[in-house]
Formats: sequence, C-alpha cells, structure tokens
Amino acid sequence: MANKASEDIRTHLFELQDEIYRLRADYRTFQARVIVVPAESIIGVRTPLLRKYAKELFGTELSFEFMKDLPHQYHEEKQLHSFFIGQSKDFDWMIGQLDIYLPYIDNWATCDSICPKIFKKHTADLMPHIERWMATGHTYSIRFAIECLMSFYLDDAFDPKQLQMVAAFSASDEYYVRMMVAWYFATAMAKQWNSVRPMMDEGLLADWTHNKAIQKAIESYRISPEQKEYLRHIKKKKR
Repeated sequence: MANKASEDIRTHLFELQDEIYRLRADYRTFQARVIVVPAESIIGVRTPLLRKYAKELFGTELSFEFMKDLPHQYHEEKQLHSFFIGQSKDFDWMIGQLDIYLPYIDNWATCDSICPKIFKKHTADLMPHIERWMATGHTYSIRFAIECLMSFYLDDAFDPKQLQMVAAFSASDEYYVRMMVAWYFATAMAKQWNSVRPMMDEGLLADWTHNKAIQKAIESYRISPEQKEYLRHIKKKKR
C-alpha cells in the first residue's frame, strides 16, 4: 500500500494527465511499447510538466517520504523519483539514493532520466561507484554506470582503460546494456577518435554492438565525412 505522500503525489499526477491519454487508448499503448512497460502503468503526463512538478516539489518532506515508498506503481512516479535524484547538489546523498533506487529501475527511460549534472565535478569520487554498479549484474545499474562514463568521462576525465570497462559488456545478453555500449562507443568515436579507432580496427566489440556503434557514429554530425567513410568499411558482415 502506498504511503500518504505517494497517494497525494499520485492524485496530482492524475490531475496533470494529458487529455489524449483519456481519449485514446492507442496512444497509451504506443508509449508503453516504446518504453517497454505495461500500458496500465502509464498515467499520461507530459515530460515538461513532470519536470516542472519535480522542480517545485523536490526538497520538501513530501518528496522525501515519496522516495521511501518503493517500488512505485506508475511510470510517472518512477520518472519523478529519477528527476528528484538528478536535481540534488549533494554528491553523497545522491550516491546513497542511487544505491537504494537503481535496483528498482525496470526500463530505459527511467534509467536515462536521472542524469545528475553534479557528477561532472566529482569524477574521481564517482569512479568507484561506477565500477560497483557495473559489477551488480542488474541491467539498469550497468546501463546507468555506462551512461555516466559516456556523459562525464569522455573529455578531461577520459582514460583509455574506460574503453575496456565498457567493451566488457558488448556481448551482454541484455539488449538495453548492449545499446548503451554502442551509444557509448559512438560518442567516444566523436570525442576520442584516436583512442577508439584501434579497438574498432581490431573488432574487439561483439558483432552486433560493433555495427550498432558504427551506425550511431555515422548518424552523428560530430563524425567527419572521412571518418564515416572509414567506418563503413569496417562494419562486420553477418555470419
């Protein structure tokens, strides 16, 4: 049973529900297929409204009580929780909250919505936690860890060893882990081409992930025409 904070927040989320979700069941079904969650778990609140509500509510006693009430029933509740964590400016608090919340995440959208901007200022302190999340075996903890490496470690905090850390998951049985690996390497090619190219030359990634990373890189405006042409020539053929 939801606690009082969750009940109050849920009531308000239904008040924010977009009319199209009330009028068209197919719209909810479509969204559910994209996110890969049950259609009945979607209330139908537009993301800008949800972010605005999260900004208004975060830091209140209501928000903290809501965050204790796990697991959440509705997708928007999960999103709201992610937005709360991402807004914090307290690194240690955020890590503690992530350790509690990550095991409950069950879809890519909720995972990718956290994105704590303050991590960029704490890359040294964050790395042990990234390594720990990678070792959990939990799909979305691993995906989140790789997303952190992609978002905060491909510029000044880059170390070539990080490429090997991510490549270790290129043959994962989990689609949403492999996709994040491909996304990471596509971004790494744009930012650290000279470090990534030898790995791509040697074909060190699993075939599907190798080709998906190339596809994403070719779609990127940050990759030069010459680099794109080169990447087309090293795609792995289907066996």
